[in-house]
Amino acid sequence: MILGGFLMMDIIHIILTSLGSLIVLFILTKFMGYRQISQLSMFDYINGITIGSIAAEMATSLENFTEPLVAMIVYTIVVVLTSKINEKSLVLRRFITGNPIILLDNGQIYFDNLKRARLDLDEFLIRCRNSGYFDISKIQTAILESNGKVSILPVSADRPATPRDMNLIPAQETMVANVIMDGEILKKNLQHTGNDEKWLNNQLKSYGVSNISDVFLATCDSNNKLNVYIKIEGPMKKDLLV
Repeated sequence: MILGGFLMMDIIHIILTSLGSLIVLFILTKFMGYRQISQLSMFDYINGITIGSIAAEMATSLENFTEPLVAMIVYTIVVVLTSKINEKSLVLRRFITGNPIILLDNGQIYFDNLKRARLDLDEFLIRCRNSGYFDISKIQTAILESNGKVSILPVSADRPATPRDMNLIPAQETMVANVIMDGEILKKNLQHTGNDEKWLNNQLKSYGVSNISDVFLATCDSNNKLNVYIKIEGPMKKDLLV
């Protein structure tokens, strides 16, 4: 009975420390910024997996969880200080985050640079295909960025034509506002478009929608054009990807 009580206490302790570590990680990640999530440099990657490992240790620690907590805070401070140093010093920024590496330029593949980037030819070609280039003769320059992504400059003669090429000046597009999500009106967004719920209901009626709860998503652009996406229950009957 006593053993069962101790076991239950240990389980409750792990649950509480796990939740605590998740909360601390969330706060520290917000403090470090979204760059840690979207664009991982080598330094960010090392810190990310280290902080994650410390958080796991903190969650399963049955005795002392203050030491892992302090370690997580120290690593976070290091990340923030490094970010500040990168802003001030180009030399240290290059040392910490690394330099871009030219892999291909003007029809020439640089073998030594591929070796520096730890890429073989097959992986390089995969990266090109992932960017939509199945023929590397269409590529003017390919650069491996410090975050591990390959940036590609296409050959000018093979790139898509732009309105500027045809001396056209199209109207500038702007972001659309989500005015309904999951059957709920986003009142602030609707107000931002300069419209009210009466206008919205009239627009929905023109789409044959009588109940807002049936709307999965509705967006409004700068020209007051409303696009409505109805919530469709059940699987797609004509799935070409099965």
